[in-house]
Amino acid sequence: MDGLTKQQKDEHATAFALLALYDGGAETTSDKITELLTATGNTDVEGFYPIIFANFLNTPEKIAQVIATPGAGGGGGGGGGGGGDGDAAEEEKEEEEKVEEEEMDLGGGMDMFGAEPGEGGDY
Repeated sequence: MDGLTKQQKDEHATAFALLALYDGGAETTSDKITELLTATGNTDVEGFYPIIFANFLNTPEKIAQVIATPGAGGGGGGGGGGGGDGDAAEEEKEEEEKVEEEEMDLGGGMDMFGAEPGEGGDY
C-alpha cells in the first residue's frame, strides 16, 4: 500500500467498505460507507468517494455484476497457469501462419484521394 497515491488509497478504502457492507447484507448508502470508514480508522478519505460509490453501486445487483465481471476495473488479472504439452503453442503458430497467408495486397490502384497513379490528385 506504500506505493499507492492518496487518491488510490481513498478509492481502495471506499471500495472495501462498500464490499464489506454488501457482504454483510447492509445498505450501501454513502452514510453507511462513511460510518464504516470512520470505524476502521480511515478518517482521511475524501468525502466525495462514499457518495460516488454509493450512487454508482446503489443496488446489490450492480455490486454483484461488478464483482462477477472480469476486468471491470482495477488491475489486470495474472497470467494463466502453465502446464500442457505444447500443442497449444503449435496450434497458435499454425494460426499465425494462416493469418499471414490471408493478408491481401492493398497497394496500387489509387491514392487515398481516389486518383489513379500518375494523375496527380486533388492535393
